[in-house]
Amino acid sequence: MNSGSLAKENAALKALLAQSQAALAEHKEALAASEEARRRLENIVTDLRRDKFGSKSEKLTPDQYNLPIEDVEIAQGILDAAQEKAEAVINGKAGRANCPRNGNRGQLPAHLPRVERVIEPPSTTCPCGCGPMTRIGEDVSERLDVIPAQFRVLVTRRPKYACRHCSGAVAQAHAPEHVVPAGLPTEALIAQVIVAKFGDHLPFYRQAGIYARQGIALDRATLGNWAGRACFHLQPIASHMSKYLAAADRLFMDETTAPVLDPGRGRTKKGYFWAIASDDRSHGGQGPPVVLFRYAPGRSGAYAEQFLRGYHGRLLQCDGYDGYEILTRLRREEGPWTLVHCWSHLRRRFVKLFRNTKSPIAEAAIRHIAALYAVEADVRGHAPEARLTARKRLSAPIVEALKPWFEKQLSLIPSGSTLAIDIRYALNHWNGLTRFLEDGRLELDTNPVENAIRPVALTRKNALFAGHEVGAENWALLASIVATCKLNDVNPVAYIAETLQAILDGHLQGRIEDLMPWSFRKVSSLAA
Repeated sequence: MNSGSLAKENAALKALLAQSQAALAEHKEALAASEEARRRLENIVTDLRRDKFGSKSEKLTPDQYNLPIEDVEIAQGILDAAQEKAEAVINGKAGRANCPRNGNRGQLPAHLPRVERVIEPPSTTCPCGCGPMTRIGEDVSERLDVIPAQFRVLVTRRPKYACRHCSGAVAQAHAPEHVVPAGLPTEALIAQVIVAKFGDHLPFYRQAGIYARQGIALDRATLGNWAGRACFHLQPIASHMSKYLAAADRLFMDETTAPVLDPGRGRTKKGYFWAIASDDRSHGGQGPPVVLFRYAPGRSGAYAEQFLRGYHGRLLQCDGYDGYEILTRLRREEGPWTLVHCWSHLRRRFVKLFRNTKSPIAEAAIRHIAALYAVEADVRGHAPEARLTARKRLSAPIVEALKPWFEKQLSLIPSGSTLAIDIRYALNHWNGLTRFLEDGRLELDTNPVENAIRPVALTRKNALFAGHEVGAENWALLASIVATCKLNDVNPVAYIAETLQAILDGHLQGRIEDLMPWSFRKVSSLAA
């Protein structure tokens, strides 16, 4: 074989080798893409399983942390009772008269009614035969008691008076106004029905079952009618709350799904509750916290624009949902809205990824964000100027180092990975995420509105859905009043009952501010 043939064969082999290497590289790339797609699908399945069957939060709630502690406390209680009984048998006493008091003793609220009982000894005659003993003191103990929920009937009598000498005049007091004219419920009962559903997540059919155990037959349609009548009277309250929010310079906004029956189709359609909140307590603001819920059949940013129409604020704290971007292009006298994005939503992405993949990059991102929250914990409740000074000194260096770190990690990982998507989310919303470094009034997250909207989601879960869109709007109004009462540490049952009565008694519209939840100063239980 001559040299020419060898050269041709060598060239052919080189070409085949190059082709094979190119094919191998292509297959490796396809395999890597396939492996990344598989990991993403696994993450999606894991997320779906967690969303359906697991905790909805990236961390345990304080109540969940208390569960194992409560089990220990129950076991300790059993041991204490057994020990007390054993000591009583050994000492021949009926009980432990000299045992130390528990930590909760002596802390019962002063406004609770006291019912006293006096336990006298079997005999007050001296056993030596000296005669009657003299009282030299007493031991006093207080225990917390409860009277089970009890219904009563209020009987109203309106006597009639007439003159015995003539038949011309008859005197009788006018019948008082009620939410349900000539109906069964008092305003206090209607308030209890409303708060039980919109504050304690008990739909009407469950409440009807509770009343049935007391021998009172009330169907859910009747309870719904009562709540609707109250909703009509409380509309001026919600309207004034909206005016208050309209004057706030900084607002929070969030949305959650609200399934509503779709007439004629036999199933539900997806609507949304939008929450608008104002809460300045974290920086020592004097304004009361307020939350207002609105219903919309969709999640489009056009609804956000509609709900904020006429509002004078300039700063809106929200999540990274693209629908809010429409607010940054509005032409209005105050200028477009400036969006302030939420670090909690960003952190939640990395927490979810770390749970699924144990990614060290996600873990490092969580640590960096935790450092920002540590600064916020120290400045919570301080004046805006002090908060801003601390942020510029402590938080700004963390943020300045975090962005190039994100960019570097993004260049080292596959562009289609979940981690890359999460990092791009952070970089795409970087301006909104870092605005808290410019204004001490701003928060690091949207937790104030998320906390306010969470009970609505619980009520939605228990009630399954609203019957129609008008029902969802009424739901939003009543939930707004109950939630605002809770934000202001006001018992919503007492507030709604007294407010309904004041409105029925002709409270002047010009003094509507006196009927706001934050103006309600009655001593009340906050457990409602």
